[in-house]
Amino acid sequence: MTPKSFYRRIEGELAELENSALLRSVPAVDCGAEKELLFKGRKLLNLASNDYLGLANDERLASAAIAAVERYGCGSASSRLVTGNFRIYDELEQELAAFKEQDDSILFTSGYAANLAIMDSFASRRTTIFSDKLNHASILDGIRMSGARQVRYRHNDISHLKKRMEAAKDAESRVLITDTIFSMDGDLAYLEEIADLCDYYDTMLVVDEAHAEGIFGSGKGIAYERKLAQRIDLHMGAFSKGFGSLGGAVSGRKNLISYLRNKGRSFVFTTALPPAVIGANLAALRLVAEDPSRGEKLLRMSRDLKTFLESCSFDCGQSESQIIPVIVGDNETALMVRDKLIEEGIYAAAIRPPTVPEGTARLRLSLRADLNEEDLHKIKDAFAGLKAGAE
Repeated sequence: MTPKSFYRRIEGELAELENSALLRSVPAVDCGAEKELLFKGRKLLNLASNDYLGLANDERLASAAIAAVERYGCGSASSRLVTGNFRIYDELEQELAAFKEQDDSILFTSGYAANLAIMDSFASRRTTIFSDKLNHASILDGIRMSGARQVRYRHNDISHLKKRMEAAKDAESRVLITDTIFSMDGDLAYLEEIADLCDYYDTMLVVDEAHAEGIFGSGKGIAYERKLAQRIDLHMGAFSKGFGSLGGAVSGRKNLISYLRNKGRSFVFTTALPPAVIGANLAALRLVAEDPSRGEKLLRMSRDLKTFLESCSFDCGQSESQIIPVIVGDNETALMVRDKLIEEGIYAAAIRPPTVPEGTARLRLSLRADLNEEDLHKIKDAFAGLKAGAE
C-alpha cells in the first residue's frame, strides 16, 4: 500500500527536527516529582520539576487525597454545571478566594485550560490583546482561539508597550495579559508600570501567577507582594507548581468570575477534576496559608545559587526567582551540558526552540524548597566542574 502524501511530509519534518537537535521524546524518568528522581534506574537530584515547595509527595496532601477518594470516589463523572460538583470543590474555591483576597474563584482542570477560558470569555474579534513576547504558550493559544487582534510587545519593554497601547487606544475593547514570572527566564514582569498603563488606557489587566503562587507574597503571588492585587482584574494561578498537585484557578471580582463560569468553554464543557486532586489542593493551600516560610527559604536559596553561577561566568539572564536559566546558546551544547550534569548526578531540563528563541538554548534549573546544604554543594561543584572543563 502506497503511503499517503501527508506521511511523507511528517517523516520529512521529523527528520529535520532530529538534524536540528530538536526532536523530543518522553525521558526515561520515574518518580519525576521527587527530590531524587529515577533516570534509567539511577537516582539523580531533580532540578527539572515545578514542585517548587516539595509538596507533591507530602504525606498531608496524600492523606487528604485518600480521604477525598474514600468520601467521594475516584471521578467527578460530569461537568460541574451538570452533576460533577461536590462540597469540597466549593470549599476550595471559597478558601482560595479568601487567600488571594478576592471576591471569588473558579477552578479549572489545568492552568492551560484557565488561560484558554479567560481569553475565550473576555475577548472577541473586536478586542485588542496586549501580550508580552515571552508569555506562556497557553496564553498565546487562548488569544488565537478568541479571534482577537494580538499585539505583542518586546519582553518587559514598557516603552514599547506604551507605544502599542497608544496606537490601539481607539479599539472597542482592550485586554493586557502577562506572566508575573516568565517560566523559561525566571524574571519578573514590571507590574507597577503595566498597571499604570492599563488604568490610563482603560484596559482589562490579567496576570498569570502560576510560577509565583506559593512562593512570593506569603504564597499569594507577586501582585499581592507589590500591593497591586486590587488593581488587577483577574488572577490566574495553578495548583500544579508550588502547591504540588494539579489544576488551574482564576480569582477576581464576583461578576467577572460569574461571567467566566458561564462563558469559559474549558470550564463548561469539561469533566471536573477528580476529588483526590481537590483534596490535595485544599491541603496544600492550607499548608501554604499557615506557613509561607518554604517559599521564603526557596528564594534565599535561589539568590545564593544565581550569585555563585554568575561568579563562574554562567549567563543566568535576569532571573529573580526559583527558576534560573543557564543560557548556553546552541541546541547541541545544551544537550551536552545536560548529559554532563547527569554524569554528576543532577537532572536538569535542556530547553530549546521553539520553547525559547533561537540561539538561546539553555539549562532550566528549577529549585525546590526541600534542597539541603549538601544538595546545594553538589550543584555548585557540578557547575564549577563544567566551567573548569570548558577552560
